[in-house]
Amino acid sequence: MNDNRPTEGSAAGAEYVRLLGSEQETADFAARLAERAGPGAVVALDGELGAGKTRFAQAFARGLGVTDTVGSPTFTIIKEYDSGRLPFYHMDVYRLSPEEAEELGLEEYFEGNGVSLVEWASRIEPLLPPERLHIVLEWAGPTSRTMRCVPVGERYREWCRQLGLAEAEKGDAP
Repeated sequence: MNDNRPTEGSAAGAEYVRLLGSEQETADFAARLAERAGPGAVVALDGELGAGKTRFAQAFARGLGVTDTVGSPTFTIIKEYDSGRLPFYHMDVYRLSPEEAEELGLEEYFEGNGVSLVEWASRIEPLLPPERLHIVLEWAGPTSRTMRCVPVGERYREWCRQLGLAEAEKGDAP
């Protein structure tokens, strides 16, 4: 298993696990998640290369009402979209060291009026806000993924409950 979940030192609590059986099911979940997002919401997204992080981000943006084409910000680091109901900040921190990420002033995005989605978030975990939803996508088959959600903060626990996610026992797999 790719272990990109929050570390023991983080404020992580319960873990919710769901098997997403297709790309469409993953996209539908991401869009439903975005419907719950408000100003200052942060989604920390991890998973191996090709696990579907950017596709998840595209569907999440659609759920926010973003009409622009959403691509991977791998080389630009941050892409900002203003065509939805809230500003959407899509970040890819794969190529950054924690020091470089800190110099970018990401906290201004996290604390702003928009919604931030950070791909490869575990690489900058110390810089993430104290409350966030951490999602890890793992390969479960050619088009299916295991999604592990770790809500850090009551707002994000409530999102998981609203989305019908069942709390997993420690060490459970779907």
